[in-house]
Amino acid sequence: MVSGEYYFSTKLKEIESLNRAGKNIINLGIGSPDLPPHPDVIEELNKQSQRPDAHAYQSYKGSPILRRAISNWYAQWYNVELDPASEILPLIGSKEGIMHICMTYLDKDDIVLIPNPGYPTYSSAVRLAGGQVAAYTLDESKNWAPDFEELDSMVLSAHHPVKLLFVSYPQMPTGAGSDRDIFEKIVRFAIKHDILIIHDNPYSFILNDSPMSMLEIHGAKEAVIELNSLSKSHNMAGWRVGMICAAEQRINEIIRFKSNMDSGMFLPVQLAAAKALELGQDWFDKLNKVYKERREKVYELLALLKCTFHTDQNGMFVWAKCPTDCKDGFHLSDDVLYNANVFITPGGIFGSAGCNYVRVSLCSTNEKLDEAIKRIKTADLW
Repeated sequence: MVSGEYYFSTKLKEIESLNRAGKNIINLGIGSPDLPPHPDVIEELNKQSQRPDAHAYQSYKGSPILRRAISNWYAQWYNVELDPASEILPLIGSKEGIMHICMTYLDKDDIVLIPNPGYPTYSSAVRLAGGQVAAYTLDESKNWAPDFEELDSMVLSAHHPVKLLFVSYPQMPTGAGSDRDIFEKIVRFAIKHDILIIHDNPYSFILNDSPMSMLEIHGAKEAVIELNSLSKSHNMAGWRVGMICAAEQRINEIIRFKSNMDSGMFLPVQLAAAKALELGQDWFDKLNKVYKERREKVYELLALLKCTFHTDQNGMFVWAKCPTDCKDGFHLSDDVLYNANVFITPGGIFGSAGCNYVRVSLCSTNEKLDEAIKRIKTADLW
């Protein structure tokens, strides 16, 4: 059984209550892009929506046009060759892919290795599918890379089959970047233990000059299922466009479950997504210019809170360690919320290894960030 309602779902209800009481909370917690997609993408959606044949049920495998666009995108940016007919499965957002994968591969009590800290949906999906969560620890001293001796020990001592290992680089929530050496070690580990790697890769274009896919690694298709998304890279979070990229066998296995869960994605959304995937370096340069400016303001905000942080993080958040005189990230988050009317995310929601951290989103305007800084400067905090 899932442990409870998603943290942000319950916290947003609390923030709504505070707003009704006149608090006007500035929410710096959630990574939902506030910038629009490229105008050409919106125009494509409008144009395709006018077609009389665009409103029917769609193929479970997605439009061939979108699958071909994803294949070209992977070839251009990741140097990965994917067969658009057999190695790509479009998703209604990559979050659903996490659930589909768990329901496809897990039997009751099967074990899944989950990063701590890591995206909470991994654990929730595993439990909903009847599996067991085994958390492996990521540590700042190792730049949030897996400890492969710990992973070996966890597999060898397990009392039930270890089926999956979730990883995410650029890592969420810590912002640790992709690293070819780590990717190679992860693939070797998976092949050695006959475990499937689920690589969640939605942040590779955000504040990162060298996007990477784990499928770049030799032999990776034997062991890796990669999730990707247009939510962050193309400002299309609400459009719900994601993808699974993997060997044909894996795509065929997952679609057996997925085909029972939906009737395909709205065709105009698929065709607009294909248009988005044609955008070039100029799009990413402009996007990251905005995030760089915002990140400088977030650094200022975190310095006011006496937090420490690394400046080489990727993704649309800044992960920061709480000051030594603060109990943990939950206390710091609540202190800032109730006394400065600003919400920042406590790192502990991502696992026990994140308890002494907080995370701040870059998905707010410079004006909102300036106002948040002003409020924190004048608030009576701890």
